[in-house]
Amino acid sequence: MTMKPKVCPAAWRGCRGLSSGILIAVALIHLLSAIGFSLTRPGEPEPVVVIPRLPEPPALEDFLDMKPASAVARRMACVTRFVQQSPSDGEPASQRTEVYLGYDDLNLYFVFLAFDSEPERVRARLARREQLFQDDLVEIMLDTFNDQRRAYVFMINPLGVQMDALWTEGRRFDSSFDTVWFSRGRVTDQGYVVWVSIPFKSLRFPFRDQQQWGIIFNRAIPRSNENLFWPYVSSRIEGRLNQAASLIGLENISPGRNIQFIPYGVFRSYRLLTEDDDGRAEWQSDWADADVGLDAKLVFNDSLVLDVAANPDFSQIESDAPQVTVNRRFEVFFPEKRPFFLENKGYFETPLNLVFTRRIADPRVGVRLTGKHGPYSIGMMVADDQSLGQTLGAEETGYGKTAWYGIFRFSRDISEQSTIGAIYTHREFAGSYNRVGGVDGRVKLSQNWITSFQMAYGATRDTDGTHSRGPAYYWRLNREGRQFDYHFEYTDISPGFYSQPGFIYRNDIRRLEQNVDYEFRPEGEFLISWGPEIWTDYTWDHQGIRLDYTVAPSLRFNFIGQTWISVQQRFGRERLRPQDFETLVTTRDYPGTSTRVSFRSEFFQKFTFNGYYRWGEATNFVPVEGAAPYTADQSQGQLNVTLLPVTPLRIDNTYIFSRLKERAWDANIFNNHIFRSRWNWQFTHDISLRVILQYSTTLSNPDFTSLDTSKSFNADFLFTYMPHPGTALYVGFNSNARNLDVVPGEDGFPMVIRTPDRFLNDSRQFFIKLSYLFRL
Repeated sequence: MTMKPKVCPAAWRGCRGLSSGILIAVALIHLLSAIGFSLTRPGEPEPVVVIPRLPEPPALEDFLDMKPASAVARRMACVTRFVQQSPSDGEPASQRTEVYLGYDDLNLYFVFLAFDSEPERVRARLARREQLFQDDLVEIMLDTFNDQRRAYVFMINPLGVQMDALWTEGRRFDSSFDTVWFSRGRVTDQGYVVWVSIPFKSLRFPFRDQQQWGIIFNRAIPRSNENLFWPYVSSRIEGRLNQAASLIGLENISPGRNIQFIPYGVFRSYRLLTEDDDGRAEWQSDWADADVGLDAKLVFNDSLVLDVAANPDFSQIESDAPQVTVNRRFEVFFPEKRPFFLENKGYFETPLNLVFTRRIADPRVGVRLTGKHGPYSIGMMVADDQSLGQTLGAEETGYGKTAWYGIFRFSRDISEQSTIGAIYTHREFAGSYNRVGGVDGRVKLSQNWITSFQMAYGATRDTDGTHSRGPAYYWRLNREGRQFDYHFEYTDISPGFYSQPGFIYRNDIRRLEQNVDYEFRPEGEFLISWGPEIWTDYTWDHQGIRLDYTVAPSLRFNFIGQTWISVQQRFGRERLRPQDFETLVTTRDYPGTSTRVSFRSEFFQKFTFNGYYRWGEATNFVPVEGAAPYTADQSQGQLNVTLLPVTPLRIDNTYIFSRLKERAWDANIFNNHIFRSRWNWQFTHDISLRVILQYSTTLSNPDFTSLDTSKSFNADFLFTYMPHPGTALYVGFNSNARNLDVVPGEDGFPMVIRTPDRFLNDSRQFFIKLSYLFRL
């Protein structure tokens, strides 16, 4: 049966015109397969491990003396002889690691014996789930479809703190994936022991009696920069899963009946100051606002997952990381954090970002189907969004109406680690629509070279009846190796191409980007590697006018203890046209030369730090009203410091600043500062208390900018009890204050004004949220 996406005629005609390019790509893939082009290390047989069925589960206590003491433990398969990938690719590990594995009808079991000649230097903290990257850790990668494209990833620190993710070749880790599994860990006088149990219900795999999976084990020792693998995974070859071992011996396993229900309830009390376009103020409040909903998950044939949500839980518990948003010409990207949209989001990803689910701000219903059957992968999603209709005025088209989003994604595996696929997105609102259809592919050319492409066509009708349409193209060529890396990228977005469900922040461009770097690897006692890098970026519009260019050479040094420093000199210019800014009469060039120093270190066990400082030329995009943008001096920087004073406490501190200075008068145009401190105390693996304090200010000079002086202080408290993903209790309080005041207006309505120093508590909220996972 052939599956076709339902594409609008205009979009489909545009995509059909690209069919010759698709045929060429497919022919290239099959040609490489036909001539037997090997993408694995020549002359080396694929490692194989046979996993035994166990009569009873192993226990952590059986291994605390760092020996397989019990009869069950002695039945388990064992792998050892881990090999370095870094710092010395192919060299034996400095510390011994043994992994024992087995299974029963319901679970996979793994036990890591991580020997260490200096056990007192093992880094281990009791932390929130997924906050373990400063620690020693071990990792399991399971390619359950054995297609060398996607894998489940399970990471564990020496105290049993978990992190799970999905690995996709070409895109790396997706840490948004969460599932139910179990782990324990203990530091001993010989190193540490980690015990892991992964239910088959938490995995998706082919529906057959005998399984063959890909498997990789990894151990990280941060103090010595060691990244160890079994089997040997070399940095001289692009990709991981093409270097995996084969796991055989799994027979007659199944997730069984796999139906999940997650009902949730939210109670909140809040008070909020709102402001309309005319500056009129209104206080909104509710001392007892309650909401309930249900998320359901059904698994078919062990591999296809249907998610259905009624009044879905689209709340966001974690706040966004701070970013500088002032004096930005284009939209700032904030990543998705809501669970419904995060799970299996990799099925919807393409080279062009045509699916950005934060566009769906306030949905009432969501349905999603994702999964894999044989070489075919599929992703479908439908959701509504009330937010746009609620933000419009009563006299505007679409007031009170709902937008609908539909997304269809389909791909097929072809040859070794190569894929070809199609996508169709649809957004409809108040008689307007945006439809985008396209094809894309990824081709593994050799051990080191890969290429990917996408061709799309979009058609848009606005609420005022105007139409726009046009194509978009993308091509990337990438080389990854031990010392030499190369990246080439070409993007072509026509003036009429828009993706309303996606994140395409700029159209009418042809952009050519390249990056080349080379590493010298002395691998000495302190200096591990160093090398030059050069990045170039050229952008034109479709009339051939050069818009931007950047040439940025840099030099980087990598030291032991996860420490590095980089110096970059950037040369460039930016061209603005009258259509970019109304105040411009003619096209004008703006210089953009700057110097940047970046650094990072995890050398010390009790604290880590990273950051950058940049100074040079920048454009003032927010001059006083009626003035054209002009060149100014800029200094910008960020410093992140993480303190780990005791095992259960983690303190993350961030300071971000951006300053623009007027050249002729040597006066500040604006100063933007953001201070953020995040404290987390982990009482147990399941219970934590988190506090975030953030102060943000923009101090503007009205002689040189149209920005208002703004100040805000936010305090956020959250108690969490989460025994596993899906089951959680959150109790939180948030309060925000800004330099505002409410005064009587000329028409008698209260008005919002900004004050120099006075703060007004403009919002506060207390909430309780409870969800529970029923797994049948």
